[in-house]
Parts: sequence; structure tokens; C-alpha cells
Amino acid sequence: MTNYFVLLTIVCYAASLGGYVGFLASARRDVGLAATALLLGGIVAHYLALMERSRVTHTVPYDDLYGSLSLFAWLLAVTYLGLELFHRQRSVGAFVLPVVLGVFAVSSLGTSVVATAPPGSGALLALHITLNVLGYAAFALSFVLSLIYLIQNRLLRNRRLGSVIWRFPALEVLERMSRSSVVVGLISLVVGIAFGFLWMNRNWGHYWNGDPKEIVTLVILAAYAAYLWLGRTTAWRGARASALCVVNFVFVLFSYSVVNLYLSNFHRYF
Repeated sequence: MTNYFVLLTIVCYAASLGGYVGFLASARRDVGLAATALLLGGIVAHYLALMERSRVTHTVPYDDLYGSLSLFAWLLAVTYLGLELFHRQRSVGAFVLPVVLGVFAVSSLGTSVVATAPPGSGALLALHITLNVLGYAAFALSFVLSLIYLIQNRLLRNRRLGSVIWRFPALEVLERMSRSSVVVGLISLVVGIAFGFLWMNRNWGHYWNGDPKEIVTLVILAAYAAYLWLGRTTAWRGARASALCVVNFVFVLFSYSVVNLYLSNFHRYF
């Protein structure tokens, strides 16, 4: 999809990334403020790009793979901005914006033509999908924050301290930001699942059908709930909890790849 909002979004996100890198290198407050303002501008332009996609396709903007990726990137940017403002930390923006920009760039390569009719509709389904995507965007953010924690912790332990390392948030701040992101993800996923069950019951007369995606989603909920619980214990606090958070997100990517492959093969033969 090509439109002016897409180009404006890419420009704002790229400029914001440059601002965050400049802030990390110089620690200048005005550079950090400019990076945040450009991120906000990118979020607004991105929202307009999603609305334009919806207008062109005459359906929700996340009806295909590329639309879903675009929504994921937008929610990731929104979640990060919320955490940045809440924790008052801009130092990790230089690591989050490449993910946002990369996912959005990939999503912009797709066409705006809907190949098949949507399998369902309604406010409950829309809320279910949007909140689920928000949940996984928050988990992706916690993954990035946990990676930064592990890398910084290793550098500190090996005494490989450069001038940039001192401008990173303290390890405790990174851990708090990661936990906050997981809390956002869990709340979003729980509420999204509830809407999904209600939609299923309204259309099919039952709340649960044993679909592999439903089972995997519940396992993911349990895994991140375990991360929150273990991360507050003495034995797991710190690097172990961050490593668990990284493993959880790798499991998310792997499990959904396998489930989607299984379902596509199942529908192909049956």
C-alpha cells in the first residue's frame, strides 16, 4: 500500500529513531524531547495510514497479514510511548524504534486488496483482535527490554563499560519497564480473550471449541503470569527473570508459527 500517510509515518519514525540515537549519544534533553515528539507524530500519521487502508479495503485495517503487521507496529509504538512517559526513560527508544520501523515497512509492502471475505464481524470480534494484538505488541516490547537488560548486565559483569552504557537506564528500571509491559500485555490478552469467548458464544452457542490457538493462548498467559510471579522472588529476580521473558516471547513466535502451519495444512486437506 502506498499513500502519503505511509510515507509520512516512515519519515517520522525514521527521524524519531535518529533522535533517540542522538539522545543516547549526547544525553541532550532537547534531542530527547524532539525524538518523543517525532514518535508521537509518527503514531498519528500511522493511525491515519491504518484508516486509509480501511477506507480502500472497505473493511477493518487488520483484515490481512500486512494490515495486522501494521496494527502490531502501531500498538507497539503506542505502548512504548506510554511506558516512556510513565517511567520517564528515553534511553531504550533507540532499540525499540528499529522494530517499529521495520515491522511497519514490511506491512507497507502489501497490497490493499482483500482476497477473501472476512470470516466474522462485529464489535466483539474487533475488540478481541485489537486487544490480542496489543497484548502481543506489549510482550514484544518486554522482549526488547529484557534483551537490553541481559546485554547491559553482561557488559557490567565483564566491566566493559563505554560512555554510552552509562546513559542506559539502571537495571532495576529496565526490569520495572519490562514488568509494566507484561502487565499491559496480560490485561489486554485476558480482556481480548473474554471478548473472543463472548463473540464465539453469540455466533456458535459455546465458549470453547478446543482450537489449537485457544490452547496456545492460555499457555502463553500462564507463562507470562509465571514470569511476573517468579520475577519478584529472590532466586529469579534480575537476569533469570529477564531470560525467562526472552524465552517466553521466543515460544510465542515458535508456537504460533507451528499452529498456523498446522491449521493451513489441515484446511488444505480437509
